[in-house]
Amino acid sequence: MIIIGDDVDSIFDNKASLHRIFEIKDLGSLSYFLGLEVISIDDGIYLCQAKYASDLLTRAGITDSRIKSTPLEPNRRLEDVRSRNLFFSDPYLNSMPVHMQTLHMVGGLGETSYASNSLIQREGVLKTQPILEEAIMNVYGNDLSSCFRLADLGCSSGPNALLVASNIIAIVDAISHTLNRDPPALQFFLNDLFGNDFNSIFKALPDLYKRMEQEKGPRSRPCFFNATLGSFYGRVYPSNSINFFHSSFGQHFLSQPPKGLKKEGEEVNKGNTYFTSTTPPAVYNAYLKQFKEDFNVFLKSRSEELVPNGGMVLVFFGRDAKDETKSMITPWALVGIVLNDMVLENIVEEAKLDSFNFPIYAPTIDEVKETIEAEGSFSLERMELIKYGWEAGLITNNSNDDGELLVDEGTKGEYIAKYVRAITEPLLKAHFGESIMDPLFIRYKNKVAKLLEVQTLGHSILAMFMTKKCLN
Repeated sequence: MIIIGDDVDSIFDNKASLHRIFEIKDLGSLSYFLGLEVISIDDGIYLCQAKYASDLLTRAGITDSRIKSTPLEPNRRLEDVRSRNLFFSDPYLNSMPVHMQTLHMVGGLGETSYASNSLIQREGVLKTQPILEEAIMNVYGNDLSSCFRLADLGCSSGPNALLVASNIIAIVDAISHTLNRDPPALQFFLNDLFGNDFNSIFKALPDLYKRMEQEKGPRSRPCFFNATLGSFYGRVYPSNSINFFHSSFGQHFLSQPPKGLKKEGEEVNKGNTYFTSTTPPAVYNAYLKQFKEDFNVFLKSRSEELVPNGGMVLVFFGRDAKDETKSMITPWALVGIVLNDMVLENIVEEAKLDSFNFPIYAPTIDEVKETIEAEGSFSLERMELIKYGWEAGLITNNSNDDGELLVDEGTKGEYIAKYVRAITEPLLKAHFGESIMDPLFIRYKNKVAKLLEVQTLGHSILAMFMTKKCLN
């Protein structure tokens, strides 16, 4: 605890009061705090970052660099320091696969941010609301604890990060009213990787609290939010600590690009960024194997963290096995098609394209069921495949009586390109560089618009509810 004030007697009285209640130790005047030097003089308190800056330069290995004034002159060439782990000098972070250090949505609130381009995910959350309601009724209805603990895995950022929490609060309140019992305190744990923009989430919390107070008034129950950083492909929480898990649009991301896509030094998936209907069977098999390994670890970890009879709802991109005979066009494969065009124009190096594979896999229902059954910790209560167009969620006032959008393909293409960019840009930028991002997605927008003129492009979403088995 740090006590700051300009009245020495009041500070002394405050410490004496604390000492009567707690066992405390006075460490004297503050010298350092969070790596910052604290200097107290007559006219105030000053924070000095000299030591912090020096330590940062030492960790980055650039203490011998020449000093350069800013701003730099235009067109100055800078050294590529990505291989020196400037931002990932922590041993734990260095042990993470490189793609997991860059796997996050585009942060902030800008034009290309995930916060501004996540309506397609919102559409999926809203379409799967009935499954969430059934799951909460099942799990919470049989739980009498005074605090109901929920974790949202891969929460990302932007308005959707609190959408599920807001829905769950309303569902729990309605169920409590039906069961004629007081709602419990709710504790939400928001989880994502280290690069996630958690700041934007917590800045939105005051509005959520205010809305809850306006809607429920004195009936409003305590609701607490915490952030938990780390990959959900492994343990994130203590054993038997969570009542309910939710994750939307997370499990199609793999822990790493599939192993086995390089044979005898040659890339197996040349010219592609994902698997398609024309790629060699070895590519599809490598993707499926990686998904099953990751999903097995995910299920085992969650089963250890859930309380007995705890539940989980997952929503993520999948695919319909009935469509396997058709030419599979996915947002991720289409990126590869556009990059191929840029290779032909000498904008992108062919070797760069050949060595890049998205760490994403959209499984079929049977592939998910097989993995759940093989792992053995969960009972699958409900599972559905939901389809909607790539342009779903596009907000417009122009629609016909059937709800079909009356907008041109160019507008749809721009909308789709923006949300694909918000999802994939950090990965693409780390591999191909920032300079091609704008031209890549301008081409992507145009490619999508042309495809929409001749065919329908659709997403398949898998939504499932499962409960932890009580093993004797």
